[in-house]
Amino acid sequence: MADLGNPKNTIEIIQKHQFVFQKKFGQNFLIDPHVLEKIIRASGATDKDLVLEIGPGIGTLTQYLAEAARQVIAVEIDKNLMPILKETLDGYKNVTVMNEDILKVDIKELAEEYNEGQPIKVVANLPYYITTPIIMGLFEGHVPVESITVMVQKEVADRMQAGPGSKDYGALSLAVQYYAEAYIAANVPPNCFIPRPNVGSAVIRLTKHKTPPVKVTDEALLFSLIRAAFNQRRKTLQNGLNNSAHISYSKEQIREGLSHLGLPPAVRGEALSLEQFGELANYFSGL
Repeated sequence: MADLGNPKNTIEIIQKHQFVFQKKFGQNFLIDPHVLEKIIRASGATDKDLVLEIGPGIGTLTQYLAEAARQVIAVEIDKNLMPILKETLDGYKNVTVMNEDILKVDIKELAEEYNEGQPIKVVANLPYYITTPIIMGLFEGHVPVESITVMVQKEVADRMQAGPGSKDYGALSLAVQYYAEAYIAANVPPNCFIPRPNVGSAVIRLTKHKTPPVKVTDEALLFSLIRAAFNQRRKTLQNGLNNSAHISYSKEQIREGLSHLGLPPAVRGEALSLEQFGELANYFSGL
């Protein structure tokens, strides 16, 4: 079994199958064994775990996961990679490859079928354009997930763990932190991939909270407030909420809500912590 962490083996298999990289799938294959080992360590995968891998590519990380986990289900959207995966994963009895779009896969069903409904660990090397929909889909769908360890664009990883007042802080930061604890396990330069991306990447581990750190009566309202606050980032929070089609409170009610939290009328959304957004949501829920 050729170790795909070795760039020479990766190039050979790509050439042998005359594989063409697809821009629309954001394909960049890892070729650094140290980074692969860091991902495995960050994921905490053990021989008791079912790991769902999103976007296995040619199976590089999949080989490492198969050595660490009890079972790996690898979901790959590009049908052109199926013959390569058949070859690179031949001999790994604990790997199941599915040629599917992860956004259309019923992950709850997979957890039932392969893991008796117990929480699974998700590991992925995600293209930029689909990072947020996948991560939020896993959280908002209340899928049985213990942790998500993903390679993402560095700036996205920074946004996920940013706090109030920083330029990286936004709706994604709040959403991720509501559901999970974010920890950047490694920064990964472009030369660790074929082809080289234009930007740096990072491995981030999101460990799901047993219960969210703030208690809200209406989760949907909380996220409507957060989205409205950051949709027009330069506006005051009051104007952002007032201009949103999804917020039905009057300007007066919004002003009273801010005053109830001890916040000035000119405060911006980026100044509020998750706890404060939670308090605001609960205040509006009580109206």
